[in-house]
Formats: sequence, structure tokens, C-alpha cells
Amino acid sequence: MQTDRQAIIVGGGIGGLAAAIALSRRGWRVSVLERASRITAAGSGLSIWPNGLRALDGLGVGEEVRSRALVDTEGGIRDTRGRWLSKTDTDEMARRHGPLVAIHRADLLEILQATLPPGVVHLGETVSEIAEDNGATTVAHTSGVSRADLVVGADGIHSMVRRALWPQAAAPRYAGYTAWRTVVHPGTRPRSGGETWGSGEIFGIVPLGDGRIYVFAGASTPEGQRSTDGELAELHRRFDSWHDPIPALLDAAEPEAVLRHDIYHLPDLKSFVRQRVALLGDAAHAMTPNLGQGANQALEDAVTLAEVVDHAEPDLALASYDRLRRPRTQSLARQSRRMGSLAHLASPAAALVRNTVMRLAPARVALARLDPVLDWHAPRMTR
Repeated sequence: MQTDRQAIIVGGGIGGLAAAIALSRRGWRVSVLERASRITAAGSGLSIWPNGLRALDGLGVGEEVRSRALVDTEGGIRDTRGRWLSKTDTDEMARRHGPLVAIHRADLLEILQATLPPGVVHLGETVSEIAEDNGATTVAHTSGVSRADLVVGADGIHSMVRRALWPQAAAPRYAGYTAWRTVVHPGTRPRSGGETWGSGEIFGIVPLGDGRIYVFAGASTPEGQRSTDGELAELHRRFDSWHDPIPALLDAAEPEAVLRHDIYHLPDLKSFVRQRVALLGDAAHAMTPNLGQGANQALEDAVTLAEVVDHAEPDLALASYDRLRRPRTQSLARQSRRMGSLAHLASPAAALVRNTVMRLAPARVALARLDPVLDWHAPRMTR
């Protein structure tokens, strides 16, 4: 059922497209303003955890995502010689919460964009100003000025919406490490995925559903550094001596396909909402990637936002959104930072102690820590 409620979503990434689907399904007229000329996601995969899959089910795309993803059947953390430090009981996790799947980021974006009605996504639209105007919000952008009952800032860690309406908010902070990402086509598929932790360095392997492998790596380095002879050469220097199949995966990588980005996180905001504007995803709570929850939390945000605005006037609804989402996402962001600090311990002695403690800890302890992360269900609001 169509209504006269108008929403403008700034940003056409996973969170923005998910919010557009969720609101459109509830009768909102939605416009997504994306500054890029096309929506792409080169060189990266992502893990969709059970909580994220539930959010995708709420958007009506869960089954398609499952059909194009690969169920993760084995994972955990190894040391640089390949010995397990902590192994994830994926069967028990699936029994408790559902499966963990891996998908190329571009495939997920394609599924989300194809679900939206034609004309919802507007590419090449840069937002320059946001202002309140007689109970509605006006958004100035490349093609003109638009009015909306709801504006959603889904424009990433360097959000223009957040800078405009949260001018006192702290800027993103460097986490202390950089990351490399690429997708490779190896001759043989690794037996399993997971991460390997060294001293101040990590390496991750995520098999995808089409035979490709998403690989990522991290290292504690000063901010802003780049390798003079290319990032693939840097990865070979750092990881060629690590256990199989890491050297073979690097041999299969294309130099021009290796991406490098310093990792930042967003300090806690006092609120995710202001007047009739809500922040979502990285614009609200950009977190380090160590829990693998960034995209999953953006999906949760989108489903929750659409549910609350469907059952109350915008002011009350956004207060509910903030109450439901801010404590959870900020807690997970803190957990992710702690996990990142542990993974990137630079001292070999400290890393040895860490590895010993992890090896001795029962597997059920790690799974129990995941329970509150994965045991999320979309809220059901009443008028």
C-alpha cells in the first residue's frame, strides 16, 4: 500500500539499500541518493552471521542470499604454523542460531539493488546540505532540493549527514592497524576458512560460493603507510612463511586487485537520531572488522528502523530506534576493538601467552560469547 510518506536515504551501500527495501515494503516512497556513478564492491567478501540472515529474511531476500553464498562448515583461529588455537563448532552454532554464510559483497549489493523498484536509486547525487523546514527535512543535492518526512544517513564512516547534524561528534580514530583485501581464484579450494594470528599480524581466509576465495590480512603499522613496490609484494614479505595454503593464495592473487585501507572506528555518539534524521550502519557506529559484524549490524539497523517508523510518528519512532540500536551496536563495537587489540599483539611474548590461553580454553566458552551477538530478532512494535 502506497502512502504519502517520503524517505530520503543518503548512501547506496548495504545499509542504505536494505533500509530502502524495508521502508518500501511498508509503503514509503523512497529515494536513495548515492554519490558514486555506479554501485560496486570490488575485491571483498563478507560473512553474514545468523543475525544478519534473519534481517535479510525480513527484507525478503534471505533465500536468494543463501542460494548464492557458501555455508561456513569450519573456522576458527590458528597460529602461524597452522595449529588450532580456537576452533568454532559451526554445527552447534547452526543448531543454536542458524548458519554462517559467506558471499561476495558485490553479489549482496546486486541482490539488494535488484529488489528495489525502478527509480529508487539515484546515482551521481552528492548531498551538500540538510536542514529542517516546517516539520519536514530538506536535502540539497546535485539535482536540486528534496523534502522528506524521514532522512537516513547511511553514507559511511565519513558521513556527510553526521558531520552536518552532529558537528560536535568526535572524528573517526585510527585503530592502529592497516588491512589488505582481495579475492583470488586458486587452483584448489582450502579445506576451511578462518583466521591466523601472529605477532602484530593476522591473515584470514573466507571461501565463497563460486569457487573464489576472499582473503584479508592485517598488520600493526603507523597510519598512512604504503608499500613502495606494491601491496602484494608487501603481503608476500609478511606472510610467505606462514602455514599452507597462505603462500599459495598469495601466489594466486593479482597485484592490481589487492586493496589496502587503514582501519578506523567511530567513537560513541550520544544519539543516532536528530529531529527527523537517523544514522545507520557505519555512519552511526563504524567498528573494526574483528567481529565480522559491520554489515550485519547495518542490516539489523535497517530492519529495526523500518519497523519502528511504521508504528509511530517520526519523533517517537526515532527515539525508539535509538534506544533499540545504540546500546547494542556500541557494545559490539567495543568488543570488536578489544578483539582487534588481542589479535594484533605485537610482542612475541605476549602473543605466546595469548595463544596458550586460547588453546586451553574450552570451545564452549567462545560459542557462549557469541550467543548474545547472534541471538537477535527483529523487533515487533505495536501502536
